[in-house]
Amino acid sequence: METRPLGGTGAEVTEIGLGTWELGGDWGDVAEAEAREAINAALDAGVNFLDTADVYGSGRSERLIRDVLAERDEDPFVATKAGRMLDPHTADGYDEAHLREFVDDSRERLGVESLDLVQLHCPPTDVYYQPSTFEALETLREEGRIDDYGVSVERVEQGLKAIEYPGVETVQIIFNPFRQRPRELFLREAANRNVGVIVRVPLASGLLTGALSPETEFPDNDHRNFNREGDAFDVGETFAGVPFERGLEAVDAIEPVVPEGQSMAQFALRWILDHDAVTTVIPGSSSPAHIRDNVAAADLPRLSAERHAAVRSVYDEYIREHVHQRW
Repeated sequence: METRPLGGTGAEVTEIGLGTWELGGDWGDVAEAEAREAINAALDAGVNFLDTADVYGSGRSERLIRDVLAERDEDPFVATKAGRMLDPHTADGYDEAHLREFVDDSRERLGVESLDLVQLHCPPTDVYYQPSTFEALETLREEGRIDDYGVSVERVEQGLKAIEYPGVETVQIIFNPFRQRPRELFLREAANRNVGVIVRVPLASGLLTGALSPETEFPDNDHRNFNREGDAFDVGETFAGVPFERGLEAVDAIEPVVPEGQSMAQFALRWILDHDAVTTVIPGSSSPAHIRDNVAAADLPRLSAERHAAVRSVYDEYIREHVHQRW
């Protein structure tokens, strides 16, 4: 699998990584053995970028990564996130004391002296107008607690504001055929500033796998059940903010555009990777077969201009009104 430079970190990371939210929680029950198997499958497939967060299963995801890596020779790049442990989750909590506490806890759970990358975890918008937060991250870097820092954002505007801070090396953002706004300005600005772009929710919580239907039922503890209206966190994290039924209609409209021999998931991942400003894409899965299928998308040829145009048409007809100006 090809690699791409991750901003100014000096790291070269695989085009497909592994997101581990699903292995921590909010996606139904995933047994520990199953979660370990998923991480091992990703590493076996050549993935060298793992994304996690302290809040995923209250540290479960970080501990699982530590335990799996302790049994292997690979040294993948591990990005984690901090901030969502705050209660209440307010901008003034993103101070040096809290960030040091969160970083030290993640260091312990991951079993490392210094975190490869810590990302502010979708903080309130006011944080991006709070230079003291980024000064605190710089202090933690100087102290050797973290190697680099970045942000995970909900909105394009937050990402554009974040990259005004020179120490921000990466931005994690939702970008897929159902969330196309980042391609208008953000991707260009990130490339101009040599900022790494980590794409999450690439398959719109499973919509863009083509495996869901109106009859699909989700467990009570799966966010695709309990967060459809944004009751627990930003609704844009669930089905990329697209109403479920409308998303299914859009998938049906995209299906004829998918090249023969490709899965819908591979098509969506290839669509994302065709944007050169993207560094890595982090689909999550607990299925080794799905992980291998996702990784294979990196080796597929670029999509034609005609297929990209067809995806834009589907977006304009089915999706744009629901998401474009919101995020």
